[in-house]
Amino acid sequence: MPPLPAVMIAFEGSRCLGLGDPHLVATKTKQALEKNGAAQFMIFDAATSRPAEIDLRGSLADVQKRVARRMPVQADETAAETAPRGPGRPKLGVVAREITLLPRHWEWLSLQPGGASVAIRKLVEDARRVNAAKDRAREGQESLHRFMTAMAGDQPHYEEALRALYAGEQKRFDAAIARWPADVRDHVKRLAAVAFGAA
Repeated sequence: MPPLPAVMIAFEGSRCLGLGDPHLVATKTKQALEKNGAAQFMIFDAATSRPAEIDLRGSLADVQKRVARRMPVQADETAAETAPRGPGRPKLGVVAREITLLPRHWEWLSLQPGGASVAIRKLVEDARRVNAAKDRAREGQESLHRFMTAMAGDQPHYEEALRALYAGEQKRFDAAIARWPADVRDHVKRLAAVAFGAA
């Protein structure tokens, strides 16, 4: 199973059960399930709005153990700094993969200082820097669209809210979501702050 997102949000219908780390969300969701075994839950990565799965079988302790095994790994920077370095080049996380280019691209790359790999890394870093705001806006819009589709697709003015989102019209967007269930609307507003703020 893949690691769980660092911050998650869970809903029972349109009611938010919890927003926070996987332990908190799993605990709140399991407790709600114990109160109502027929309840339907939706759990999301709070940043990307991708669905997240938590195995709720067994006792609360069983659930928490499974969640602990899937907790996101935090890099220990101090350990990395103090670890003795061996001989050779440092590990930079470089991954070799195949790319396909036209002959003129390979010719240009072969003339660059440091070779093709260095030139491609510089091009990628430059593109990331130049497009950072656009990328954040796009990712924010995608996350908000994903969440709205899953949780508010049947709400009034859903289509109008989507049109306002992609037109970058926050006042129109806020008006369209005004009558949605409070917990869903609150999370939509959190996601909208990122989407509109990045734009």
